[in-house]
Amino acid sequence: MNKEQLDRIQQGKGFIAALDQSGGSTPKALQQYGIEEDRYSGDDEMYALVHEMRTRIIKSPAFDSEYILGAILFENTMDRTIDGQFTADFLWEKKGIVPFLKVDQGLAAEENGVQVMKPIPGLDDLLKRAVGKHIFGTKMRSVIKQANAEGIRKVVEQQFEIGKQIAAAGLVPIIEPEVDIHIPDKAEAESLLKDEIQKQLNVLDSGVLVMLKLSIPTVVDFYRDLMQDPHVVRVVALSGGYPQKQANELLAKNHGLIASFSRALSQGLTAQQSDEDFNALLRETIQDIYEASIT
Repeated sequence: MNKEQLDRIQQGKGFIAALDQSGGSTPKALQQYGIEEDRYSGDDEMYALVHEMRTRIIKSPAFDSEYILGAILFENTMDRTIDGQFTADFLWEKKGIVPFLKVDQGLAAEENGVQVMKPIPGLDDLLKRAVGKHIFGTKMRSVIKQANAEGIRKVVEQQFEIGKQIAAAGLVPIIEPEVDIHIPDKAEAESLLKDEIQKQLNVLDSGVLVMLKLSIPTVVDFYRDLMQDPHVVRVVALSGGYPQKQANELLAKNHGLIASFSRALSQGLTAQQSDEDFNALLRETIQDIYEASIT
């Protein structure tokens, strides 16, 4: 593990950019960027276009380590290059931004009010490749759709079980049990979730480090005590479908909680914009997310 990167994620001011839309969500990400599905044919062309979009974001002068601590990549992006360097090396060496990798393979069908992760075949091999490509940490997502104690326990147990495998490979796992922001019993689900996370943290071996990526809580500062746990490097928040402005307003109320936004980061950016307009909008977005993250 890179100590300089760990210090940056643990102590740094700023937020984590999520650039990790994968197979299923890539067409939607491209559509929001102004590229319709009739502009490409097949996965190769689609991934080449999404890499162009991410490269444009990463190379933008607005995408700066003064505001951005880390960036989460999709496997396909990790394996591609920017200006002749693998993406993770470009991020760290040219930008001073810590690279993470999304490792999950999507969600299983809903059961007990939750969607656990699908199995991740070949995870050990992927983790070895990630270490070889100088990735610092990983991210994996489950979804909670109701305050169902059994379902939430299963989500958290699965996340930590795989998290320990990731930590053993020398990477820092971001554990992401997302609570759907639209459910009526969100606060109750968050209470159950926090209890289960704390149980798992209590039994982790000494020295095992994790990050937590959680929905912005209904109760302000609800996750402050998790931030104090010696196993927790940082607690970050997903935008979860909130529009950018609302996500920032809610985030700013939660002290110590920093952003790890995806949709809210790229909102309004399009392929048709001039570089000047693209960079100006990205700069404004990054500044707003940064301000909300340093409260």
